[in-house]
Amino acid sequence: MSVPVRIPLVLSAVATALATTAVAQTAPDETAAAPVLEEVVVTAQKREEKLQDVPVAVTAISDQQIASRGINSVADLGAVAPNLQVSPNVSNNTGMQIGIRGALQQNPALYWEPTVGIYVDGVYIGKNLGSVFDILDLQRIEVLRGPQGTLYGRNTLAGAVNFVTRPPSGEFRGHASVQYGNYDLRVAKASVDLPRFGIASVTLAGRVEKRDGTIKTTPGSAVSELDTRDATSARAAVNLDFTDTFQAAYRFDYSDADQIVNHSYLSRANPAILPFLQPYVVDYRAGRVGVDAPTYELSRVQNHALTFTWDVNDRNTLKAISAYRDLTWDDVLDLDGSPLPVAQTSRLSTYDAFSQELQLVGNTDRFNYVGGLYYFKDDGFTFNPQSFFFNTAIYDSRYGFGTKAWAAYGQVDYKATDALTLTAGLRYTREEKNTERYLTFSTAPGAPYFPLIPLGTVADDTFSDTTPVFIVAYRFSDAVNAYAKYSGGFKSGGFNGEANTTPEAVMPFQPEKVKAYELGLKTSFAGGQGIVNLAAFQNDVDDMQLSIFTASGASASIVRNAGKATVRGVELEAMWSPSDALKLQANYAYLDGEYDKFIDEGVNQADNRAMIHAPKNSFNALIDGRIVRTGWGDLRGVLDYSWSDDYYTYPYQLASSGPNYNPLRPIAGDTLVKSYGVLNARLALTDIPVGGWTGEVALWSRNLTNEEHIINYIDFGPSFGSLTDAYYLEPRTYGVEVTFNW
Repeated sequence: MSVPVRIPLVLSAVATALATTAVAQTAPDETAAAPVLEEVVVTAQKREEKLQDVPVAVTAISDQQIASRGINSVADLGAVAPNLQVSPNVSNNTGMQIGIRGALQQNPALYWEPTVGIYVDGVYIGKNLGSVFDILDLQRIEVLRGPQGTLYGRNTLAGAVNFVTRPPSGEFRGHASVQYGNYDLRVAKASVDLPRFGIASVTLAGRVEKRDGTIKTTPGSAVSELDTRDATSARAAVNLDFTDTFQAAYRFDYSDADQIVNHSYLSRANPAILPFLQPYVVDYRAGRVGVDAPTYELSRVQNHALTFTWDVNDRNTLKAISAYRDLTWDDVLDLDGSPLPVAQTSRLSTYDAFSQELQLVGNTDRFNYVGGLYYFKDDGFTFNPQSFFFNTAIYDSRYGFGTKAWAAYGQVDYKATDALTLTAGLRYTREEKNTERYLTFSTAPGAPYFPLIPLGTVADDTFSDTTPVFIVAYRFSDAVNAYAKYSGGFKSGGFNGEANTTPEAVMPFQPEKVKAYELGLKTSFAGGQGIVNLAAFQNDVDDMQLSIFTASGASASIVRNAGKATVRGVELEAMWSPSDALKLQANYAYLDGEYDKFIDEGVNQADNRAMIHAPKNSFNALIDGRIVRTGWGDLRGVLDYSWSDDYYTYPYQLASSGPNYNPLRPIAGDTLVKSYGVLNARLALTDIPVGGWTGEVALWSRNLTNEEHIINYIDFGPSFGSLTDAYYLEPRTYGVEVTFNW
């Protein structure tokens, strides 16, 4: 029996057992009130609203689920929401590929813009690299699916993920935990709220993680192991209550990761062109490999955010949000999967960003409204040396980039009747982009370099867009809410920083735009014990930006505006708490995407190109139950299973033979990720009385069944001997965690 079938049967059996236990525990008290799901409040529309009331496809993850599912950063989101796909960048662990509804930016280079906007306490995290950092004191995570161009702006074409941290309480309280696991994992974490003094309330938090590599190397390799963890994070939160109506909130977080990257497993190489690599081609996740480059990744991030809030009156609140982000990010990669010097690259990068937002949120008897002005500026530079084929092709590659963006936005809800609400919104964005590029070539170490793109090659351009939203929401009853929505999305244009020719370097690619249509239904049942939410959508995409990996000249990825595409799908979310001892949760997504136009070298290849990172079907199931209640605390169990259909990783040709097949081009099927499932589990004794404190002891495991699956690829293409790297799902990890709360 296959894994996708076997695991759900196991989950069903466990769910039945937990449900039986829960009923047995609650049966004696027949008069006890039925449990009601906790009311979830979200800020998806820049103001507090009940999750079931907001006419947006949004998933909210509470602090309890964040703890039980072991979510510390973007990397841990997995499949917590339907049509959300999160996978590591190739080789690196401090950047993620994040996709929603089939829209994803797969290349992590800093000059490219993401498709999904990441926000921490309302502040935009503008780049993919360095986006994986531990976010301490998480209170809630909101995953907004579909374009969020009106309230969130550029680069939220697929959606947005909001991380909301816990504000200081002004009382002395806190928690501390330690973990130990396989591969000598050691984690220590603590958070302390200080007693309020004067007008100030303060929270301080920190986390340290160290882990040996999951992959050992052969004698003589440049490093002794791969895929290590070595990270330190810190956070400070300060609230200042100047008056009852005027407050300030300062947030600072710091993250420092200095670790060894994952391995690039050589899964394919043309024996006629690369015969010397054949001994290193593998079709499994080997536990010991050979590398010749001193591979590592370093990510240092500092984020500062200062928010002033003024309650102008009972109905209007004015906010001023200022933020600064500084990133240093370096890596060195051995991309040939062997101890031979065939393909080695480095990226040594610096990046900083500043944003300023002025926001007004208010209401009248019939209207809710939000409006604002937004400014964003960033600058970055990458030194990208590369060496190929035994140091016979050496490149000095450098690129810089910058953005200045302005926006004005507004959205109004009109409550036409007690049941009918009409919403309209608009955002105008204008941005200036610039680039600089330098590229030279040498045939041996110490030999002269020949210029390919001369120093001083620069370009700039201006992009703008207007993104609307229109929503009709109708509440049929307290338990049924329906909506129809039209929205626009805008992903910024720019320049190909890794271009290999001067014309390519100075020619901009155009913004990607989407028109999205959505029907949604939000329902509750059994007096609030359960909810079922449904969304159906169609996205019409224009000037779709696709990453094309090129192995001619310096190894690079460039953006092409391929043309048009239509993406349709259905999303289902359900949650049910039959007793106070058991919660069942599931989501399912169906996705169908096709190109309407894909222009490649002047020919429409719409029927012969793959839609990437768009699994047809995917689902997640979660069981969270109290197994038994004892004098030492509650024994709780959590099972979390996710499954994804096959998906392509590159927009390459589908044909592998016949008249449409081009032997000089890569084939999409060579880098098809096969369907796979992952089971995570946690068993915890909670609420243990420890003097005046409480404690918790938990056993946990990720990838419990130790599934061995490829989750990403790099395909160098026929011009580079069809060298293809594979990146595997992390093997089974497990450990014990002890927590104290006071």
